[in-house]
Amino acid sequence: MSLAALLLAAAVLIGPGPARPRLRPVRRRGAAAAGERRADPLAEASALEVFAACLRAGMPVSTAARATVPSAPPPLAAVLTRAADLLALGADPAEAWADANACGRAAALLRLARRSARSGTALAHGVAELAEQARADAADAAHAAAERAGVLIAAPLGVCFLPAFVCLGIVPVVAGLAGDLLRTGLV
Repeated sequence: MSLAALLLAAAVLIGPGPARPRLRPVRRRGAAAAGERRADPLAEASALEVFAACLRAGMPVSTAARATVPSAPPPLAAVLTRAADLLALGADPAEAWADANACGRAAALLRLARRSARSGTALAHGVAELAEQARADAADAAHAAAERAGVLIAAPLGVCFLPAFVCLGIVPVVAGLAGDLLRTGLV
């Protein structure tokens, strides 16, 4: 046996075991690192559309609210869960749809549902309009963010290109004109 084969056999016997990958936590930057998740701006609208579709399909309000909860964002899900539970137990609709802590679109849904329970109007149409309004608000917010991005992008470009334009475009022209004026003796 050669010396190389003997050393190879010793290395295999003495060497470390099979390589195991080490799992390292992924480090994220920005808002995700702070534990904040960006909420989906269209989640509220899609949950309201699910609720309206369930109501249009003929489901009872408590069943439609319960079916909407998994797709709803947390504030809206809390309102729908509370109302579905109270309606399933036979509570008065005005009491089931009353929540002093609700805000935003959830509070608008509560007002709409209480009005519908008092007057007997169809709840599905109002919920669908509320979903359209939520989509329009999300589109407006996206448009405003895009406009802000355009403004923020223009500032660094101006800082970089304006000095270059002055140095490469204006200074040579002024220097050439000044040289011509000095040579002719007009100054």
